[in-house]
Amino acid sequence: MSDDQRDQTPAEPAPAEPASPAQPVVPTGPEPEPIRFFGTTWVNHDGGYGARRVGVALGALVLAVVSAFLLRFSYEGLEIGNVGAFLSISVVILFAIASSIAFAKTWESFSRRQPPSSDETALKGLKAIGFIGSLIAYFLRCFVEAPGEKLRRTEYERASVEFDRRRSSRTGNPAARRPKRKK
Repeated sequence: MSDDQRDQTPAEPAPAEPASPAQPVVPTGPEPEPIRFFGTTWVNHDGGYGARRVGVALGALVLAVVSAFLLRFSYEGLEIGNVGAFLSISVVILFAIASSIAFAKTWESFSRRQPPSSDETALKGLKAIGFIGSLIAYFLRCFVEAPGEKLRRTEYERASVEFDRRRSSRTGNPAARRPKRKK
């Protein structure tokens, strides 16, 4: 055998998994939905939950401030370009309105889910223009909780109660029950 052939053969065969009957999968309950930047640490407030809240709040604030400076430089570019007062004021008003709408919609999304066919898809462009409002909403919400935590906690607790109710109502094998006696 050459050295190349020796290198290609495994030293030991792979261990075979023991043949066992398939274990029935017992559901353990509903899984919590992860939140962006937090995962599932919001359930028990573990795994650096507090540090994550501080980090998200600071990150959102820094991004909002940097974005505001970038918008200011853009406005100064319009002034240097001498485009006129009407366009300059229109740009400022557009960003102010878009930011306020983005703030309101982002804040609202923390407390209730939007239906799939709602007007949210039509507002995506407006929310993208008013991204500073969304960043400020994230910053402010992190003082209270992880953004969207209350909504997901309510849904998770409701699903857990429903799961426990369904599991506790089952008693034994229904096929093995005795038929009811006729009166």
